[in-house]
Amino acid sequence: MIGLAYAVYNKYQDWQSSRIQPLEVQRIVEEPQVQQNFSCDGRQHCSQMSSYEEALYFLRNCPNTKMDGDGDGIPCESQFGHR
Repeated sequence: MIGLAYAVYNKYQDWQSSRIQPLEVQRIVEEPQVQQNFSCDGRQHCSQMSSYEEALYFLRNCPNTKMDGDGDGIPCESQFGHR
């Protein structure tokens, strides 16, 4: 009797498992919107930036910047406090 109950229970579990479809999870990460009213004008250093957004624009779009000493993609951390 116990064996029959166990077999029925296993069949039920198999049937339930086949009915449950795993959900596909998509992670959506948006890049912060950076103002486009900046332009590469030769500035390279944090002391020449007036905002974090401006420094981020320069780091991502302009050549030869010297604003990310540790290479983590976050410019002017000590000046603007972004960590």
